[in-house]
Amino acid sequence: MTEKLKNEREEEIDRTGINRREFITGTALFLASLSAGIVSDAKSRGKLVEARYYEKLENKEIRCLLCPKKCKIGDRERGYCGVRENIDGTYYTLVYGEPCAIHLDPIEKKPFFHVLPSSLALSFSTVGCNIECKFCQNWQISQTRPEQAYSVHTSPQAMVKKALSSGASSIAYTYGEPVIFIEYMQDVSKFAREKGVKNVVVTNGYINEKPLDDLCNLVDAIKIDLKAFQEDYYRDICSGELKPVLDSITHIYKRGVWLEIVYLMVPTLNDDMNKIREMVRWLLDNTADYIPIHFSRFFPQYRLKNLPPTPVSSLENAAEIAMEEGMKFVYVGNVPGHKYESTYCPNCGKKIISREGYRVKSINIKNGKCTFCGESIPGIWQEG
Repeated sequence: MTEKLKNEREEEIDRTGINRREFITGTALFLASLSAGIVSDAKSRGKLVEARYYEKLENKEIRCLLCPKKCKIGDRERGYCGVRENIDGTYYTLVYGEPCAIHLDPIEKKPFFHVLPSSLALSFSTVGCNIECKFCQNWQISQTRPEQAYSVHTSPQAMVKKALSSGASSIAYTYGEPVIFIEYMQDVSKFAREKGVKNVVVTNGYINEKPLDDLCNLVDAIKIDLKAFQEDYYRDICSGELKPVLDSITHIYKRGVWLEIVYLMVPTLNDDMNKIREMVRWLLDNTADYIPIHFSRFFPQYRLKNLPPTPVSSLENAAEIAMEEGMKFVYVGNVPGHKYESTYCPNCGKKIISREGYRVKSINIKNGKCTFCGESIPGIWQEG
């Protein structure tokens, strides 16, 4: 990549942010530089930041304590996520301050339906993930390594400044997996909170208790992608485990951080309605009936292109089961215009947030209460 082209790209990113299409284009350009021998080792890629969750072992080995994989890593090696490296017995994050995608999104796209509806969220991610879902829609980000991606260094202060100047009410840690850039997320969150900007996290929930607890001190809302209620699905489709995710859900709820759940329903793999009912009952036993759950439609992606999109009837059946069991806020996702996109008051039954896709058509909540009957509606709402 020539210096002129690099400068032009940096000016463009500073002006508009990085969206996913720009990410792919930038990555292609950067891969060309790999073949030319431009990329050097980790120490030469700018200032590295020491990881915050690991322990040192003998012979310059370390054990990562960030997620349940607890990778044991030798000198000059990396963990499963590919974005943390052991250098002479000290563990470093390679993606601190290096977002590969920045975009201004409606908060509904995350999706958060009970957090500042109709507001904008400055959304960003670095590369990397600590699991590998065969259906990942952002695989160009999650399954890429730092050397393969184009990024422009953005300090935590600069990220918050960008959010303020863009009119965003929140910063969303999303697209890839925020757990693997937790140090960066924590520091952005601190500055954002000082400036009155909310912090919302979109995560797989595959994280150990200590880092999750630290994160709960800094953020306002967390959306967990609950992939399935089956251990074999997590193992075979996601290269992960179910129990740590359930532990994260319980912990977030107990800490009082606003929680929403998304369940991507994949035909023939996690659409057993008996399992759906079992999952809903677990959520009711371990969280609360007001926790929003989104049953989201699957479309063929990445390494899972042999299955059809989820039938809308399956999503409706799951939603009806959740409501039968007593959940108050149940949604159907990725089906624009569906009646279950909107929010209904659990007391009077009237539509209090009308949605179509990512567009909010009307809001009938004032100071956290239904304007029709005065029922309190849990969530994070605009005052007044």
